[in-house]
Amino acid sequence: MSQLLQKIQNHFDAKLPFVCYCKPNADQLIALFHKDATLFSLDQIESGFAFVSFDSEKKYGIPLKESEQATESISNFTDFSTSLKEKHWDENAKNKFESLVNKALEEINSNTFEKVVLSRKEVIELPNFSIEKVFSSLIVKYPNSFRYCFYHPQIGFWMGATPEQLIKSSGNTINTVALAGTQLALDNQNVVWAEKEINEQQTVTNYIVDVLQSAGGEVVVSNPYTFQAGAIVHIKTDIQAKFDSEIKASNCIELLHPTPAVCGFPKDLAKAFILNNEGYNREYYAGYLGEWNQDGNFDLYVNLRCMKMEINSQNVTASLFVGCGINSGSQPEKEFIETVNKSQTLKSILH
Repeated sequence: MSQLLQKIQNHFDAKLPFVCYCKPNADQLIALFHKDATLFSLDQIESGFAFVSFDSEKKYGIPLKESEQATESISNFTDFSTSLKEKHWDENAKNKFESLVNKALEEINSNTFEKVVLSRKEVIELPNFSIEKVFSSLIVKYPNSFRYCFYHPQIGFWMGATPEQLIKSSGNTINTVALAGTQLALDNQNVVWAEKEINEQQTVTNYIVDVLQSAGGEVVVSNPYTFQAGAIVHIKTDIQAKFDSEIKASNCIELLHPTPAVCGFPKDLAKAFILNNEGYNREYYAGYLGEWNQDGNFDLYVNLRCMKMEINSQNVTASLFVGCGINSGSQPEKEFIETVNKSQTLKSILH
């Protein structure tokens, strides 16, 4: 076991907060180990690591100043993942999710909102769980995602490999992305995107551009392109906004989160539908996390492809969070299958 993974295990056993993460395409892990179990709200943290819920009601973090820092090369890590067997699912879960999609489509057809992002939680038991093997596999298997392991005794133990940047800011420049549409990545085959997926991603792009322009930014948008994250591909657009003077990046965070990629459009109406109809608490899924600095420099990601681990002396379970965007072109069964495909990202490192 690497020194960093051993320290993660020791800190977890002692019920002390920590975070360990690796940025997309980076070659080293960064870790913060806090000295006690104090829970810090973001407004108490000058710089450190942010961990924020989907509904923005819970904004916490691990402060840099009160933590021990450590780094380690990812070359020390091994991929322990195995090939997945044939996909299977619970028919009750399938029927429940398809019913939810149909309900959303009724609202879309009534012009309540244009798009809503629906999700579900899948709980699986892990009789042979190992922090070392799971996190090591996550690091190695998904190099172009933001990979992390976060623990606080008052929040829980979370892991993930998210492909989506929320915001990266420096001075008067902000970078973000519009990421939507999903297909399985197939070898030696050109990806063809359907109109439904193209429209879904364009809705996200338009919203982000409008928000940044309304804040006074001069916005530059790339052409959409196919982006692969593990066994999944998405449509991605890179977006940059420059401002005449240094903008308070936290203002843009509040405007952008949650984006139509994880919530819907119009945002307030889609969010209300989610909170009233999904039937479970997203907690920190589809929230955001990453490097936080009150001086305005942020490097934050949307908390997707994530799971919450429940570990006790009797058993270990993982709650996997998966979702998909619903618009007028959606078909309930296909949307459910999309969530199944997304769950494979995490299941491949758990078996």
